[in-house]
Amino acid sequence: MKMNKACIAGAFAIALSACGGMQGINPDAAVSAGTNLFKAATLSDSDIVALSGEACKASDAESKVAASGSAYAKRLTRVMKGFGDMTLNGQKINYKVYMTKDVNAWAMGNGCVRVYSGLMDMMNDDELRGVIGHEMGHVALGHSKKAMQTAYTVSAARTAAGATGNSMASALSQSQLGDLTEKFVNAQFSQSQESAADDYSFDLLKRQGMKREGLVTAFQKLATLDGGASSMLSSHPSSPSRAEHIQNRIKSEG
Repeated sequence: MKMNKACIAGAFAIALSACGGMQGINPDAAVSAGTNLFKAATLSDSDIVALSGEACKASDAESKVAASGSAYAKRLTRVMKGFGDMTLNGQKINYKVYMTKDVNAWAMGNGCVRVYSGLMDMMNDDELRGVIGHEMGHVALGHSKKAMQTAYTVSAARTAAGATGNSMASALSQSQLGDLTEKFVNAQFSQSQESAADDYSFDLLKRQGMKREGLVTAFQKLATLDGGASSMLSSHPSSPSRAEHIQNRIKSEG
């Protein structure tokens, strides 16, 4: 049975009432909160861009961002030039370095790309391009949209529990945005999604005339880390097998 937004919102309010949850709660606010849950499940591409923009801004505010004139920022600018004038999800790419020993990188649907200095310290430029290409692949292939929908659903559910009636990113508190961003950055992708993102990076590197071998050695370096040392490894397939897959593609495709 197909239910529209009004039905879902009303059902949420009725459920609260049936459980005695309407005591002290504004029914109109409860219906609005239920609408929020429906919105979370049906986020459009434009919603994802807006939500990603707010989440990325919140993350920047909570992180130590490398100064534009720093060695890290200059190096990332050099690395990103290899991708040319490409856009991400139709958005201009906005990249920054987070000064942290953590080994990680991620990208969002608004073109936001963040690379951690800990990752830069262990990778050469070709390897960084391979990893960044992989993270951009998650956006281009729609994986990040699903991860953002999941993260927003959790935030919307908490809003619904409080029946505050907030709507979309502009109404989320800083703490909610921080929580959403944390859940997105630590999102676990399936093995098939990770493999697809690997292939996306390979194809992107090839198309842009960059060295694909960097993707192989990047995985080999990641394989030397303890699984708990990097959120990049928490859900990814075996790094050695991924390196082997890319190496085989290089051999077969020249």
